[in-house]
Amino acid sequence: MPRFTLVSRRPIRISAIHDEEWVEGEACPDPQGLIDAGRLGQPSDIFTFTSPLPETRVLHPFRVEWDNVAIARPDAGFQPWWESLPQETRKNVRRSQRRGVTVRQVQFDEALVQGISRIYDETPIRQGRRFPHYRKSLDQVRSENSSYLDRSDLIGAFHNDALIGFIKIVRVNNIARIMQIVSLDAHTDKRPTNALLAKAMELCCAKGFSHLVYGKFVYDNKENSPVTEFKRRNGFERLEFPRYYVPLNAIGRAAIACGLHKGIKALIPEGIMNRFLAARAAHYRRRFARPASGSAESPEASKEVPA
Repeated sequence: MPRFTLVSRRPIRISAIHDEEWVEGEACPDPQGLIDAGRLGQPSDIFTFTSPLPETRVLHPFRVEWDNVAIARPDAGFQPWWESLPQETRKNVRRSQRRGVTVRQVQFDEALVQGISRIYDETPIRQGRRFPHYRKSLDQVRSENSSYLDRSDLIGAFHNDALIGFIKIVRVNNIARIMQIVSLDAHTDKRPTNALLAKAMELCCAKGFSHLVYGKFVYDNKENSPVTEFKRRNGFERLEFPRYYVPLNAIGRAAIACGLHKGIKALIPEGIMNRFLAARAAHYRRRFARPASGSAESPEASKEVPA
């Protein structure tokens, strides 16, 4: 029996399978049966679900909205992926090596937990927003990073034997998903994030995964964000797949008719949203009296969440 969670509470309640993208096998093999039996776990107005990637066909007779992820194709081999990268991205990986960064697989142990904690505590702001992992206790860091370890690969970027970047990849069926990637801003000039992604791709090719998934390619309607451009320059492309929305009551039916099931942010024009995000980033820069982190060469850290 799957667990369920509310992914949205306002203005409507939308429920989904808990950690759906990390569940192996078919997370929701009989959606109609679950709905008919009233087993969604909590009162909600809409139930949403997807088929496991890389399935992209419409298979169920429910309302469909096209969602997206950023994917690279390890099954094509490392060299074709490497040669498809822009020259500047390849230079960044080589620059990382020249500047003393080493990248290797690591074990989940106390040294790694402490290294991740130091990265988390470097700055309260990443990508122009509050960083949710800032100043968490070691117990929290240890607990939150210990999920799915039986099917995870952990890769660290080191400089002078100190951890300056970290990526966690989780196997889900025959694809690999990046659960977390984070690096120290102080070492941005050494391009640890580029080096981590190259090592992750090399590992996925060796293990024969069909896809490497790096969160969403586009969040809401922000088609031209620095995060999207960073992923594009590192060999990721957009893959669209159907997300199903099932109204459970009159509120859910009305919300879908008005487009509210996609969320308020999806209804805001990109230009207006960009101005809001710039204002928010400026506010945090003033509040914390330091430059905002993140650039076209510094993607969002930790679990990916939309702005």
